[in-house]
Amino acid sequence: MKAVNLGIACLSTLYALCVLPAHAADPAPVKKVDGILVDAHGMTVYTFDKDVAGSGKSACSGPCAQNWPAVKAGDATLPSPYSTIVRDDGTKQLAYHGKPLYTFVKDKKAGEREGDKKMNVWHVVTD
Repeated sequence: MKAVNLGIACLSTLYALCVLPAHAADPAPVKKVDGILVDAHGMTVYTFDKDVAGSGKSACSGPCAQNWPAVKAGDATLPSPYSTIVRDDGTKQLAYHGKPLYTFVKDKKAGEREGDKKMNVWHVVTD
């Protein structure tokens, strides 16, 4: 009986050391750096004027979505003002104040802002 209890204790310890830290180390989807929101890789995050805040929908699909990839959202519960929308393809996208968030393919390095004011409808998230 002692061997079984010892085995369970060892397995519990291994689980705590191997599994829990990996989950706890999941990076936040976005963070504020130098006054703007960036994704987990440091890439600038944008909103799209054609998206309606709180609608739960993205107005950017097809070629638009190829140039402006959605900031992916996980399954974790997010604190306000963040939320999640489900895109038409079923993927989850992060939203800020109800507006879906995107990155821009022409931003090649962290901190670049090539998409800001693009076509007067794309904007860096500064709030």
